[in-house]
Amino acid sequence: MTSNREAIGRLFRVLHDHTANQPPLPAIYPDQLAPVVRIGPDGTREMLTMRWGFPPPPALTTRLVTNVRNTASAYWRPWLAPHYRCLVPATEFCEYSDNLPKTQYWFARGPDRPAFAFAGIWRPWHGVRKGESGEHLLFSFLTTSPNALMRPIHAKAMPVILSSTDQDAWLQAPLEEALTLQKPCADDHLVIVAKGEHQQTSLF
Repeated sequence: MTSNREAIGRLFRVLHDHTANQPPLPAIYPDQLAPVVRIGPDGTREMLTMRWGFPPPPALTTRLVTNVRNTASAYWRPWLAPHYRCLVPATEFCEYSDNLPKTQYWFARGPDRPAFAFAGIWRPWHGVRKGESGEHLLFSFLTTSPNALMRPIHAKAMPVILSSTDQDAWLQAPLEEALTLQKPCADDHLVIVAKGEHQQTSLF
């Protein structure tokens, strides 16, 4: 997430920035903090830092859940209510190829890497994360079937990338309407900006 906070605030119409002018993040990994945009208590958009990764469903795994596809699951339904939906800003994201040897590909909205948003969810959680015990704000984001650009590289899934016109619906629409946005973005809405080792990894 390499855009500065002022630019992100303008793009996502944030009125209250609680990230303390956090610098751009050249790499974001699971269990790390990243900026998230949500509807605040006063009904306006606010940006704050949350930790990436939900606790997993009981007895299934111990790994953090960084992305969610099965939105019909009873485990995820409470966090899909409008109050818990959010935008996860990013400038590019990485995925490994399915074939061997595994190769990293970086995807962005264009060669200049403009910021965009994943369809995210957030929740409060009490416990220990990164050695800190207490109340944490956690986020994850939705995935869906891959589009034509992604499919030859990673056939399993891709993040749900929201257009600027869909962001309000994701944050506020009734659930069934919001879930119609869980679909691959248009094939020409992403480009491959790097392959192999790359220092500007971001989210995924």
